Amino acid sequence: MVHGSLLAALLVALSPHPSAPNTRIGSNDGTLTLDRLFGNEFSETGFEPAGEWRPDGKSLVSSEGNSDIVKIDAITGKKQVLIPGKRLIPKGTNSPIGIERFWLSDDEQSLLIFTHSVKVWRQNTKGDYWVYLVKSNQLIQLGGDAKPSTLMFAKLSPDGKRAGYVRENNLYAQNLDTGKVTQLTFDGTDKIINGTFDWVYEEELDLRDGWRWSPDSKSIAYWQLDTKMEPIFTLINDTDSLYPTVKQFPYPKTGETNPTVRIGVVSAEGGATQWIDDTADTQSGYIARMDWAANSTELIYQKLNRKQNQNEFKIANAKTGKSRLATVDKDDTWVDILDTGTNGVKWTRDGSRFILFSERNGWRHLYSVSRTDGKTVDLTPGDFDVAELSGIDADHSKIYFTASPETSLQAYLYTSDIEQPKVQRLTPVDLTGTNSYRLSPNNSVAVHTHSSFGMPSERDLMSLPDHKTLRVFGDNSVLKKKLAELQLGTKKLIKLQTADGQEMDASMIFPPDFDPAKKYPVFFEVYGEPAGTTVHDQWEGFGYLFHQMLAQKGYIIASVDNRGTPTLKGRKWRKSVYKKIGVIASQDQAAAVQQLSHLDFVDGSRIGIWGWSGGGSMTLNMLFRYPDLYSVGMSVAPVPDTHLYDTLYQERYMGTPQENPDAYRECSPITFAKNLKGHLLIVHGSGDDNVHYQGTERLINELIAANKPFDLMIYPNRTHAISEGPGTTRHLYELLVRYLTEHLQPGGK
Repeated sequence: MVHGSLLAALLVALSPHPSAPNTRIGSNDGTLTLDRLFGNEFSETGFEPAGEWRPDGKSLVSSEGNSDIVKIDAITGKKQVLIPGKRLIPKGTNSPIGIERFWLSDDEQSLLIFTHSVKVWRQNTKGDYWVYLVKSNQLIQLGGDAKPSTLMFAKLSPDGKRAGYVRENNLYAQNLDTGKVTQLTFDGTDKIINGTFDWVYEEELDLRDGWRWSPDSKSIAYWQLDTKMEPIFTLINDTDSLYPTVKQFPYPKTGETNPTVRIGVVSAEGGATQWIDDTADTQSGYIARMDWAANSTELIYQKLNRKQNQNEFKIANAKTGKSRLATVDKDDTWVDILDTGTNGVKWTRDGSRFILFSERNGWRHLYSVSRTDGKTVDLTPGDFDVAELSGIDADHSKIYFTASPETSLQAYLYTSDIEQPKVQRLTPVDLTGTNSYRLSPNNSVAVHTHSSFGMPSERDLMSLPDHKTLRVFGDNSVLKKKLAELQLGTKKLIKLQTADGQEMDASMIFPPDFDPAKKYPVFFEVYGEPAGTTVHDQWEGFGYLFHQMLAQKGYIIASVDNRGTPTLKGRKWRKSVYKKIGVIASQDQAAAVQQLSHLDFVDGSRIGIWGWSGGGSMTLNMLFRYPDLYSVGMSVAPVPDTHLYDTLYQERYMGTPQENPDAYRECSPITFAKNLKGHLLIVHGSGDDNVHYQGTERLINELIAANKPFDLMIYPNRTHAISEGPGTTRHLYELLVRYLTEHLQPGGK
């Protein structure tokens, strides 16, 4: 444990001195308000449109102006209009199609446009699709007689002759020359899903697009989900009509039945589906990824067992359906599904090996796996975690990846040799913070973005492997000037310790007029679960400025990443919370409060905390498990009872409630609700399809039974984001600020 007086001396030495008279808060220009934060005053602007890389690796393509499709020379910035917007005007209308997304074929002869989108759970994945054919100057709407905004995941075939799409849970292929539409599957219903996914696969495996063109354009591989046995959850809408209406959908809560899933291959001309000889049912688990295996005759897919501690990488013959095991990744706790390619794994150019992530040696490393014999080679040796695979340079037998061996908060570009692995850093030492890279297809250049804690992003084009700047896309100079005019508090990234002496990353923002001779309240932001972190050495936009606004009111803002959060600290750190979700995290957060409370300038009687989703659950945990440490908490969209969340997420970290009933009881905040002492605000959307309002209602009953006062704000029909409807997000943040200032007195004493 770091001695309190030592930590106090360190922080006082580094913290800001009291403000000089000419920098006191009060100036309209220097003070942050919600009015200013919810305007566009602090938006990142001035970046040239980087666009999407073209196959040659020398140019990018973007949509600009009045729907013009523009090709941009990456190095010079010179622009060429490939397809003017005036060619994208449907008959009977006067303006070009509003482009939400687009895809340009490799030969630049076909343009696929997505427009008029509507939301499906998290993202806008239904809409209308159009194809523009350059040679014939034709603009074609896909879907035939489909209802408006009902097509999903349209894709051009690699040869540019067809477009495929999902329509009302069936797959279709449309010939672009003749316009002929061929229905490929016929059994799609509200229970049988072809080419897309149910709620739990989308939310927890990040799967939405459920079909793939073969490289030779002759076949389509797709997922099929049978949800008939999945339990149905019901949301009630009390406000949009005279009588309540209901929305029902399959949602498997912990220990309940998952969908049955299989993979099929069908000819683009139509005909019978060839099913792979492997099925994932509720006992056996999940098919977590699938794609063509670098050819048109085989598929590669990942089969994750129900316990989620074993992930099989399997290769299947597309014609016979016969599958075989290529390799397997195992863990005593759980394995994470981490992609190296767009749809799972990335292949070497000759297709002889694929690259995957594994933590088998205690660190998250990249491994190459032989297609034929499964031989595995560690491509990133060393005691550090890899953040992501950025690219493969086949010409020079190298991989590019981001990592941060010295600190878990940052990211830098590295390279390693595929044949003789040896790690080398490429990012210059002066670019401290977080660096991200979008490599060109030939890996000769990359769009590079750099930012740090409190410092907005800068973007440039740099060459590889020498990392020289070729062109600046934007440096956020306008935003930086705006920030310089504000009265911002000093920010620090520090280290705290768990009760057994392990280092935790933490951040602090001090009031601009901070006086170390006074005692200040500390307000914590928390997440604390395996799905996310809150301490970053990068620009965080609205969140950072919101907390600076609170610091201007007189709060020290703090955040801590406890054990179990997905920081780059090795497998042991991340997996230590298995079957103890919320328990170890609460111990670590409490240890952080206790350490900071011993500092001379911290008022230990004025400690507050807030969080959203998993952070909302952690807020409840802290007020219920450590009621003497916190005087106020604001819990947004929490999971009070872990029994009520979905199979994929909760079982990954805890097993099933049937197997581990004690763990589910001990990990649920609701178990300790009777201990509440401080002020508690609970916020939830009654239309939350993700974290159901049902859990908050159960918590309300527990608090009532224990005769505990609390405050409650329900947003009717709002989802987990609590953003739907005019003024909702602004209203929520007004509520949070008002509740905080009323119940946690700001300012130094």
